[in-house]
Amino acid sequence: MNDLPLADLDAFTAVAATRSFREAARKRGVSASSLSEALRRLEARLQVRLLNRTTRSVTLTEAGTRLLDRLTPALGEIAGALDQVNEMRDSPVGTLRLNVPTVVAREVLPPIIGRFLRENPAISLEVTAEDGFVDVLAAGFDAGVRYEERVERDMIAIPIGPRRQRYVTAAAPAYLASRGVPQHPRELLEHACIRHRFTSGIALAWEFGESEAAITIAPPAVVTANTIDLELAAAIAGLGVIRTFEEFIAPPVAAGLLTPILKDWTTSFSGPFLYYASRKHMPAPLRAFVDFLKIEHRRIER
Repeated sequence: MNDLPLADLDAFTAVAATRSFREAARKRGVSASSLSEALRRLEARLQVRLLNRTTRSVTLTEAGTRLLDRLTPALGEIAGALDQVNEMRDSPVGTLRLNVPTVVAREVLPPIIGRFLRENPAISLEVTAEDGFVDVLAAGFDAGVRYEERVERDMIAIPIGPRRQRYVTAAAPAYLASRGVPQHPRELLEHACIRHRFTSGIALAWEFGESEAAITIAPPAVVTANTIDLELAAAIAGLGVIRTFEEFIAPPVAAGLLTPILKDWTTSFSGPFLYYASRKHMPAPLRAFVDFLKIEHRRIER
């Protein structure tokens, strides 16, 4: 029993954490069949079933739960020890796994990761873009990027990207010519609008202005989507009014495809933050990224 392969134990914890062979394989960059084979070897060696598998679900047995409880801190210590050695290298090695909102993946990360990866050529980056809030550690990520109101209080957060961003409103010239140009946010209640719905199913109301002068409305939607590409296409096609991040609106505005409206009712808010759990030994790729962002932030502030 003392010669159990660490790789098989690691495969077990990966599947147990995600409750899915397919998801665990995706996060590890391996095949689901290789994880399944590792689990078969481990269970045969221990002569006990660790996971209950069906075509629809993967659940832990009592033995599996007990093993996971003991393994998680032990494997964490091993990872920490390896990361300490990794930090002594001239260039850290490993994979940095990030979970970020779609706007960050499209508009914030590209220039940052280009500079970071050139400075750290032995690090590879895996990015998952989604707008719902997730437990980054439980989902197998090293860190996440979210906006201030959605960062959990027990997390460490550092700035990444622009420190202020804005929501702006726009519509196609043809739409405004046929429906008129609204002069006040409440007039949008009489217009067709294009709204964003998160994967959680929530479609947030539109907030205009800031602090005590803010106005919140839930305008009628002619199109509701969870992808900005479709939302922008609908707006450019003249189907309705769109309100979203200024970064998304800027290119079609510059091309004359959309016209900004309600300019006195933009909403400014704090830019995104990288957040991660406090740990005794931070993975070397994450440590390198945090150090890089701190230097970038100081450079921008000068």
